Amino acid sequence: MRLDVSSEEGRLPELGCGRYAQSSPHVRPWAQVDGVLCLADILTDDSHSEATRAEAAAVVAQVTSPHLPFTQHLSSFLESMEEIVTALVKLCQEASSGEVFLLASAALANITFFDTMACEMLLQLKAIRILLEACSDKQRVDTPYTRDQIVTILANMSVLEQCASDIIQENGVQLIMGLLSEKPRSGTPAEVAACERVQQKAAVTLARLSRDPDVAREAVRLSCMSRLIELCRSPSERNSSDAVLVACLAALRRLAGVCPEGLQDSDFQQLVQPRLVDSFLLCSNMEESFV
Repeated sequence: MRLDVSSEEGRLPELGCGRYAQSSPHVRPWAQVDGVLCLADILTDDSHSEATRAEAAAVVAQVTSPHLPFTQHLSSFLESMEEIVTALVKLCQEASSGEVFLLASAALANITFFDTMACEMLLQLKAIRILLEACSDKQRVDTPYTRDQIVTILANMSVLEQCASDIIQENGVQLIMGLLSEKPRSGTPAEVAACERVQQKAAVTLARLSRDPDVAREAVRLSCMSRLIELCRSPSERNSSDAVLVACLAALRRLAGVCPEGLQDSDFQQLVQPRLVDSFLLCSNMEESFV
């Protein structure tokens, strides 16, 4: 959900303020001297280079990390949040490289956890369209680490009712379907874990959006139910991840509630009708030859 600084793709730039703020003991005093206001000034000033603004985005990602216990005290961040969010969306839209997009989207992803108002701001800024368009641009989005940030933002925005209509308008259900099929290219532990997060959050997003019958019907039309069933029944498709399994079962049940005709009887009896824990135990004990 946060910027994966353990991976090469997710490592913050080794520049001055970013290096200082990466260490959590440094964030509290940094925040107390109105460092957030300084970040807002940098992000909103187009006279600064893209690299400088990307560095500021990296620091925003650090100081808004959900794992830091004192982010709720950053009153100056709340005061500057609208201009920071606006600047980060613009940086995502205009990013000239994957690294810049990753840093800006990671900051936005963390901010959507930090305060729910951010999701409403993102809707007003047409961020869904900007993020979905970026997914087709390999120069900006070409790793599971970046797609992890995008789907985190979508998952958090999907709690808002208006998000569903925006997703349909921008063909977002098809993108979510693609994210359910995220596969690692290198097989490194970091990349495999990132792919699991993408699959899990894609399923969570789909479950939330499918409160809207139009989204649910579009998901069924695009064979999302078939993919969810495959993820539930085939451990290798989800790298045997329990988190992905739970999310897929929940999404499948939400879709089945709207479009039950999309399920075979055996799928309904094993994956939908029982208690969630019973379906989970059934699927988690399946062997590949079972499928």
